[in-house]
Amino acid sequence: MDRIDNYYTATQNDTTTYPPLESDISVDIAIVGGGFTGVATAVEMAERGFSVALCEANRIGWGATGRNGGQVTGSLSGDQAMLAQLRKRGHKDAEDFIWHLRWEGHDIIRERIARYGIECDLKTGHLHTAWHENDIPEFLNTVETAHRYGMEDDVAWLSQDEVHQMLDTPLYHGGIYNKRNLHLHSLNLCLGEARAASSLGAQLFEQTPVLDIVGRRQPHLKTAKGIIKAKKVVLAGNAYHKLVRKQLGGLLFPAVLGNMTTEPLSDELATKINSHDVAVYDSRMVLDYYRLTADNRLMFGGGTNYSGRELANVAASLTPSMLETFPALKGTRIDYAWTGTAGIVMNRIPLVGKLGSNVYYAQGYSGHGIATSHIMAEVLAEAVTGTLEKFDVFADFDHRRVPGAQLFGNGFLAMGMWYYQFREKLRNR
Repeated sequence: MDRIDNYYTATQNDTTTYPPLESDISVDIAIVGGGFTGVATAVEMAERGFSVALCEANRIGWGATGRNGGQVTGSLSGDQAMLAQLRKRGHKDAEDFIWHLRWEGHDIIRERIARYGIECDLKTGHLHTAWHENDIPEFLNTVETAHRYGMEDDVAWLSQDEVHQMLDTPLYHGGIYNKRNLHLHSLNLCLGEARAASSLGAQLFEQTPVLDIVGRRQPHLKTAKGIIKAKKVVLAGNAYHKLVRKQLGGLLFPAVLGNMTTEPLSDELATKINSHDVAVYDSRMVLDYYRLTADNRLMFGGGTNYSGRELANVAASLTPSMLETFPALKGTRIDYAWTGTAGIVMNRIPLVGKLGSNVYYAQGYSGHGIATSHIMAEVLAEAVTGTLEKFDVFADFDHRRVPGAQLFGNGFLAMGMWYYQFREKLRNR
């Protein structure tokens, strides 16, 4: 399948296509999945001198990588659950480990953009807004923690009035302004990284679904027209692949997210609604997130659906929230609207581990995929080359399957999310 029609595909700056696999080959590392995790891992491994083959069932960046909100934040998925488990196990430097880990993705992305000259509309600046007053103590604690780690110049608490000076909105009770966080054109980043991997000798195959993984000591990827023999295999399909269900089934659930972009706004209107050109998301469990694109459109996302069903009409679903946020956009045309599927883990800790001795996997970033995928790609590359310190930390985290998941799909997860949304509404009264 080709990429969906959305803002990212309409403004992609690289139309390179990669051939399907049509013969048997042998490599050091075989990767399943052409999104951020797979492509970033291909770059990491190729930079280390390994021969690499990557199989993507559709097109590079076809899935969530080419459909997300484009925000690169230090909000590491599952950080509090990680902290609790690490402390329980007596990890002396648990807080330091998690704090420094959350920023590694930013550094990797910045360095890679610079090294390979990737054009992806990179911008800095992010605002995490407090939806209600009850959020403020937690936000202030986050700012205090950031300052304790030397980020006084990067992270600041903004009062309600200061937020309203930055955003022309009646919403929010304050927010955390973070100058280190990024936002960008996510598909162009991935395509640029794919081009970088290819330039380093990695073989990329599109329209090549992997049907099975066979063999233990030397795993093979079985496709319709060829087999890839590899020393190591990396599964990087996130919410889209259906391989190894016995071990991975029920740990990760798909959540459908909606996103849309307006028509291009005038410079005056764009500056009016978002004077500092920051990316924004709010503090609710099912949140809204938005930013201005390079051509002055507002990209607005939200409406996460945990039932597994597609949103019937994305623009109709999201426009009321957009207008509640920015009344000045009344009458603004919506040019693109689309959905994507994120991989959600119950405790939000990314799923990282090994299946047997030579098959690695990383998936389940619970809505924080751009930065986290790059962190996990580095963790996987280090593990494959024998540095297991970070990999072992993630592989040892406890995860639970939802009872009945194989029979009832996302039903239990959806009920749980509806419960928490109901609690959130009560808290806001």
